[in-house]
Amino acid sequence: MTVPVGVALPAPVVEMIGVRRFFPGPPEVEAIKDVDLTIRQGEYLSIVGPSGSGKSTLLHLLGLLDNPSGGVYRLDGVDTMSLRERRRAVLRGERIGFVFQSFHLLAHRTVLENVALSMVYVGVPRRERMARARVALERVGLAHRMDFGPTTLSGGERQRVAIARALVAEPSLLLADEPTGNLDSANAEAILELFDELHAGGMTLAVITHDDHVSARAQRRVRIVDGTLQW
Repeated sequence: MTVPVGVALPAPVVEMIGVRRFFPGPPEVEAIKDVDLTIRQGEYLSIVGPSGSGKSTLLHLLGLLDNPSGGVYRLDGVDTMSLRERRRAVLRGERIGFVFQSFHLLAHRTVLENVALSMVYVGVPRRERMARARVALERVGLAHRMDFGPTTLSGGERQRVAIARALVAEPSLLLADEPTGNLDSANAEAILELFDELHAGGMTLAVITHDDHVSARAQRRVRIVDGTLQW
C-alpha cells in the first residue's frame, strides 16, 4: 500500500508473523511456511497461486477456520493464537465476511431471509436483521430481488446475494475464495466491478484465486507457491 510521505499508515486488519501450518504424517506435510502478511484497513489484496500451492490452507487460517501450527496471527489487533474455540467463532462471525465459489444459499428461503439468517448466531434481533439485510442487498444492487427464491436467480445474482450476506454484519475483512469460479465471463466481470466499488467505499478485501485476471484487479497482489508467499 502506497501512502504519501507524512501520512500515517492505516491500521492493520490482518497481521501474520512467521505463520506455519503442518499436518502430521507420515510423511509430515508443511502446507504453509513462515508466512509474514499484513493487510491494512481499506486495502484490496489478492493471493494468487495454482492448485496445491497452499491457497486453501491460508484461507482457512485467515478466516479462523483452522489454527496455525506456529507463529503469530492478529486480527484487528486481537491475538487469535490463544483464543478458545468459542471466542474464535465469535470473532470470526463479527469480523470476517466469507464469499465462496459455491453460493451456499438455502433454496427454501427468500433472498432477504438468506442474508438475514447469517446474523442469527451473533444474537442480532430479528427486526434489525431484516433491516440490515435490506441495506446489504441494496448495496449489491438486488433491492428488486429481495422476495425471490435463490433458484430463480442467475449465477451472478446468487453470488451477489452471497456477497450481501458477507457484508451484512459489517465485517472488518471480506475474504473471498475463487469468487468468480462458477460464473461466466460477463457475470464474473460484474462481480469484480462490485469488488472495485466496495474497495472504493473503504472495504478491506482479500481475494484468493488461481486466475491472474481476477488477481490483477486488486490494489496489491502476492503469489503463493509451495506454501510460501512471493512478493
